[in-house]
Amino acid sequence: MTAETLTQDDSTSTLPLSQALLLPRIAIEGTTPVIDGGEFAVKAVVGQRVQVASKVFADGHDKLAVMIRWRPRSEESWHSVVMTDVGNNGWEGAFTVAAQGPHEYCIEAWIDTFASFRYELSKKHEAGVPVSLELQEGRSQVLQAAERSDNELRDRLMLLHHELSGLLETEQVALFLHEDSAHLMTQADHRAYLSISPVFPIDVEREAAQFASWYELFPRSITDDPARHGTFNDVHSRLSMIHDMGFDVLYFPPIHPIGRSHRKGKNNSLTAGPDDPGSPYAIGSEEGGHEAIHSQLGTREDFRNLVKAAADHGLEIALDFAIQCSQDHPWLKQHPGWFNWRPDGTIKYAENPPKKYQDIVNVDFYAADAIPSLWVELRDIVVGWVEEGVKTFRVDNPHTKPLPFWQWLISDVRAKYPEVIFLAEAFTTPAMMARLGKVGYSQSYTYFTWRNTKAELSEYLGELNESPWRECFRPNFFVNTPDINPGFLHESGRAGFLIRAALATMGSGLWGMYSGFELCEAAPVPGKEEYLDSEKYEIRPRDFTAPGNIIAEIAQLNRIRRQNPALQTHLGLKLYNAWNDNILYFGKRSEDGSNFILVAVSLDPFNAQEANFELPLWELGLPDDAQTQGEDLMTGHRWTWYGKTQWMRIEPWHQPFGIWRITVS
Repeated sequence: MTAETLTQDDSTSTLPLSQALLLPRIAIEGTTPVIDGGEFAVKAVVGQRVQVASKVFADGHDKLAVMIRWRPRSEESWHSVVMTDVGNNGWEGAFTVAAQGPHEYCIEAWIDTFASFRYELSKKHEAGVPVSLELQEGRSQVLQAAERSDNELRDRLMLLHHELSGLLETEQVALFLHEDSAHLMTQADHRAYLSISPVFPIDVEREAAQFASWYELFPRSITDDPARHGTFNDVHSRLSMIHDMGFDVLYFPPIHPIGRSHRKGKNNSLTAGPDDPGSPYAIGSEEGGHEAIHSQLGTREDFRNLVKAAADHGLEIALDFAIQCSQDHPWLKQHPGWFNWRPDGTIKYAENPPKKYQDIVNVDFYAADAIPSLWVELRDIVVGWVEEGVKTFRVDNPHTKPLPFWQWLISDVRAKYPEVIFLAEAFTTPAMMARLGKVGYSQSYTYFTWRNTKAELSEYLGELNESPWRECFRPNFFVNTPDINPGFLHESGRAGFLIRAALATMGSGLWGMYSGFELCEAAPVPGKEEYLDSEKYEIRPRDFTAPGNIIAEIAQLNRIRRQNPALQTHLGLKLYNAWNDNILYFGKRSEDGSNFILVAVSLDPFNAQEANFELPLWELGLPDDAQTQGEDLMTGHRWTWYGKTQWMRIEPWHQPFGIWRITVS
C-alpha cells in the first residue's frame, strides 16, 4: 500500500461535523457487570443485589447526575436508582431483582445544571466572593424549571422563585443550598446533554441455580440383589436418608429404554451377558426413546409418584438429558435423515478417543432432514419431562452439540418455564465451558475435580471469582461421577474423602456427589481414573450404613451451608495467609457483612499439618490486636481469639479441616 493510498483512505474516514454534533458529550465506559459488550446476559438469582459500576465523565467541571435504569423485560415501565460518585470518574449503584426471567439495565447520565450551580455558589459564598450575579442565574434556572413543569410541581417551583426574589443575599444562598430546593429542581430537571449507555441483559434464575446440593444415584441399583433390577418404587426407601444428609437435588442417569445392539457388559466389556443391564446412556429400544421410561424401572405413574414423594422430602428430581441413541433407537427407522450413514449402510458409533462407545450413535444437528424437526423434537422431549414435574436437567456432553442449538432450546424452554435449570457436564476447554454459560446453562461441572494442590486450588478458586467467569459461569463442584473416580481418592482413605467434601461444600454454592462417595468407595480400574466394576454397566447394591462412612460429616457440612449465607455462592471467596503449602485457608463473607466464615483444609490426608495464619481483622475494620470470637461449626466449640496471628494444627485422622465462624464481641 502506498502513502498516497493511505492518505486517500484516511480522508474518507473523517468524522463529519454533522455526526460529531450528535455524539454524546458524556462518556459512559467500562460498565460492569457486562458480558461481551452485552451480547449475552449476566447471571443473577432472585433476591440478588446487582452491583453496577461504570466510568462516567464529561468535559469541564459541571456536576453529573448518573442513574441506573432497570426492569424485567416483561414490564413496560423502568425502575431507577441513583448512582454514587466514588471518585476518579467512578460511579457505583445497585438494584435488587425480585422475579425470575430476563431483565435489562442501562445507565443514564446528564449534566446536572442546578447541582453545578449549587456547587459553584457554595464555593464562592464560602470564599467571600460576591454572588449576586450567580443568584440571578439561579433564580432564572428555577423560573425555567417552572415553565417546563405542570400542575403541582409548577406551582411549587413558582413559589420557590417568589420566595427567593424576596430574600436577602445570604438567605437566598441558604435556600438554594437547602435539600428541599435540590429535590424540587431534580424533579424538573431537563437532563442536559443526556447520554444513555447500551442496554445490558441480565438472566435472573431461582436460587437453586446458585445454591444446591446434588446427590446422584442409579435407580436400578436400589435393590438388595444384583440379580433384581431396582425400581422407582425402591427409591422411596432412600429419600429420607438423602434428605437427612442435606441434599436438595436427586439426580438420575438416563431412565429410558436401553438398546441391545452392541450392549456393553461388565467393566465396559464389548460382550454383554444375557442378564447384563447395559449402559443407560445407550438410549432407545423398541420400547421407545428419550420420551419413554425403561420398563424395569416402573411405569410413568410410578415416576410421578416418586417425583411427588421426593418433593415431600425437600428433594427435586433431576434427569439426565443425553442426546445420543443406541442402534435400536426408534429414530433410526423413523428419522434416518437425522443421522450420518456410511456407504455400506452402517452408522458410525460415538468416540471420545481413546474411549469408544460402540453402543451409541450420534445425531447430526445440521443434516438436511434434521432442520428444524430434530431441534423441535429435542425441545419437546425436555418440555415433556418438565410437564412431568422435572425442573432440573443435567446435560451430557453439551460441548459436542451446536451452541446455537443450546441458545435456542434453553431460551425457548425458559420463556415458558423460567424455573428450569440446566447443568452442563462439559469437561473441555475454558472458552467452551464459559460459552455454554453465556448461551444459557445455569451451572456447569468444573476442573475442580482435578485441582488438588494449594497452588492449583488457589488459582482456580480465584479465577472463578474474576471476570468474565463470575458473570457467566456457576461452578458445580462434583467430587466424583460415575465416569470419574478421581486419582486423589484412590489411596487417600476416609480423610481424603473428607478433604474433597469440605473443599466442595465450602468452595461453591453448588456441589454434588455420586452415591458411594459417602462410603469412601475408591477401587479404580488399574491406571485409570475410573471405577472398577462400574455401575454404568451393572447393578450395584450398596450397604449405605457400612462402617467407615462419612454420612454424618456430609450432613453437617450441608447443614453449615444452609445456616450460613456466606457459603451459598462461590462468589466472594478470598484467600488468606496460612504459612504451610499443605493448608488451603480462605474466607467467605455475606454481602451485608453479618456472616463471616473461615475455612482451613489440610490437603495432606496422611500427616498432621501445622501453620501460623492470619485472621482477616482488616476485613472487620479492626486493629491487629483486636479480640474476636471463634466458633467451630462442626463441633459447636467456642473461644476467643486475641490478635491477628494465630496457630492451627490439623490431624487428618481426626478431621482434616476446620470451619470457623468469626464474630466481633
